[in-house]
Amino acid sequence: MAEYLPEITTESVCSLEGKRELIEECESIWKQMEECQSKLMRLEMGTSRMSDAKLSFQLPRMLMKALRAEHNQWQNRSPEIISTNPDVLLSLGKEELQKVKNQLEMVLSTVQSKNKQLEEDLKREQQWYEEQEQLLYAFQRKANTQVGQLSTKSLKMRSLNELENKILQLKSVKEELLDALGKFLSDHFPLPETGRSAKKKGSSEEPSVELITLHEILEMLVNKLMSTPHEPYVTINDSFWPPYIELLLRSGIALRHPEDAKKIRLEAFHM
Repeated sequence: MAEYLPEITTESVCSLEGKRELIEECESIWKQMEECQSKLMRLEMGTSRMSDAKLSFQLPRMLMKALRAEHNQWQNRSPEIISTNPDVLLSLGKEELQKVKNQLEMVLSTVQSKNKQLEEDLKREQQWYEEQEQLLYAFQRKANTQVGQLSTKSLKMRSLNELENKILQLKSVKEELLDALGKFLSDHFPLPETGRSAKKKGSSEEPSVELITLHEILEMLVNKLMSTPHEPYVTINDSFWPPYIELLLRSGIALRHPEDAKKIRLEAFHM
């Protein structure tokens, strides 16, 4: 703003006559003010001699009239020029312009300083905002990673729990099937009436052999197949009742060894 203001010199350019004329006008105005002050003092002295009743009655009316007269005078009065001398007016105008220029330069300096401070604050705020954005991005990535890990872990735990539940269910079903099978075999395939023991042919002094049930034979075949699938054969001895062996072979539940007739195996139904 200061670039567009014209340079104003501080030296006074008015002549001595202009100064003298301005001083004379000021003295004339001062004399008029003194006359008005003396009139006001005489008016106050005259009003002080009135009685209290008359003063209380007339004073407000007098003040009203004086205020109205002053109001009308100011309404009808036109602005008076201090001086008609061009040199005086030019000097006063330059002085006023110089004051306005100085004030505007102060305002401009203050505004520029404020703008500089605001620019520095803006840079700091932008830097802080960028740092906060980077932190937020890092937190989001870490949170997403943790959520993904938790999801994967929870999914694995859920699958493991489901698998354990299924295993427990299968074990429960297995126990039920084994109990049902044992009951069925004991009811429908009992041992011979002679009991669980039979004597060998020959001398009566030889010890008797205890026969095993069909349930026990099937359990032996299943355990052998599961424990050693590469060698699933079970050797037949005198404790195996021959009718049970023949029943298993004829029904296709068991198979005889192709080279050794005393060995049998369970049919691999699960294959």
